[in-house]
Amino acid sequence: MSSWGSEQAGEEKEAVRIHTHAKLMLVQAEFQPACKQGSQRLEQRLEKQKKAAGAAGGGRRKQERDDQGCDESRGKASRVHGHVEEFNEVPRSVCTDSCPPGHRQATREGESACCFDCIPCSQGEIADHESVKCLQCPEGQWSNVRHDQCIPKMLDVLSYGDLLGQALGTTAAFLTLLTASVLCVFIKYRHTAIVRANNRGLSYLLLMALILCFLCSFIFLGHPRKISCMLRQTVFGIVFSISVGAVLAKTIIVVIAFKATNPNSPARKWLGSKTPWSIVGSCSLVQVLICVSWLLKSPPFPELNMKSNNDKITFACNEGAAIFFYCMMGYMGLLATISFILAFLSRNLPGSFNEAKLITFSMLVFVSVWISFIPAYLSTRGKYMVAVEVFAILCSSAGLLGCIFFPKCYIIVLKSKLNTKASLVRK
Repeated sequence: MSSWGSEQAGEEKEAVRIHTHAKLMLVQAEFQPACKQGSQRLEQRLEKQKKAAGAAGGGRRKQERDDQGCDESRGKASRVHGHVEEFNEVPRSVCTDSCPPGHRQATREGESACCFDCIPCSQGEIADHESVKCLQCPEGQWSNVRHDQCIPKMLDVLSYGDLLGQALGTTAAFLTLLTASVLCVFIKYRHTAIVRANNRGLSYLLLMALILCFLCSFIFLGHPRKISCMLRQTVFGIVFSISVGAVLAKTIIVVIAFKATNPNSPARKWLGSKTPWSIVGSCSLVQVLICVSWLLKSPPFPELNMKSNNDKITFACNEGAAIFFYCMMGYMGLLATISFILAFLSRNLPGSFNEAKLITFSMLVFVSVWISFIPAYLSTRGKYMVAVEVFAILCSSAGLLGCIFFPKCYIIVLKSKLNTKASLVRK
């Protein structure tokens, strides 16, 4: 009897432990109705088990029934515990994993929030693997290739360290030395017939103006500064107006000289030495007024442009009032067109005045270069815009040098027997 009592007391302790554990599981799994029903049945069996433990004369069949109830309660508790563990696991998306760096999430229409597409970020935007949307890079920075980091923009400037700048600078230096050599040849042979026949004073002026044209190319190279921005276009415009004015004066003198062959011609009074210099001075004065007005009204200045190029910062000169730039270019084009027309009309004059043919070809090259320059200049940005203008300066100046002076240098240096007054008249 005592053994049966101790065994009954152990069963009571086991029942109390199962009852406590079942209540804990019910609190954690109260979201499942099935667990509630199981706990109610378990409590009823435990209550019956307590009553049976207090009775003194229970039989063997009562004990077996209680054992079966304990087994069922253990099974229910085990199932409840399993539900709780399953509920405590972190849910995972069955649609899409996290987007890789450089992509943003785009929710699919009509689906749950965990289902989305990964879309690459646009230029200038970045995103890491946790970003829902792309972020714009701050001013002065741009996205890298993977769009996961903003990097500083590169400085876009036509400097001497750049390969293009070195090529243009070397060409300008070579043409400057070549023009200076031609000037030395003309000074050395200044008393010969071919130099004197084509107004050597204007030839000297034109050669010196061409030297300045080649040298002004260097003002366009390098990092822009306030003084260089103010000088580059104005010096270029004034020097070129002197060059074209000298060519125009040469053409007009050729026409006047041909018409003044008659002793009674009124054109003879224009053959004085003051006429060509007056033409050059008046042509240059208009350009000087345009440039001075430009500097007084709205002078050019250096500017960091961060919007014209996406991944670069353009460091260039802002021309200020663009109307002055186009007025300067338009006036220079007008002078070149007048010179070309006059030279073309006088190309068939007698032999000693055959310089008109050379002027015609030189002005044809000059006008062609600057007509091509306009669309090329307007369609480029950054350092290439500056390079286009420098290239046009070098090409047009080289056209004047080659077409007007190289044939004369060929006769002076290599064909000296033709450098006589008689040879020029026979032509």
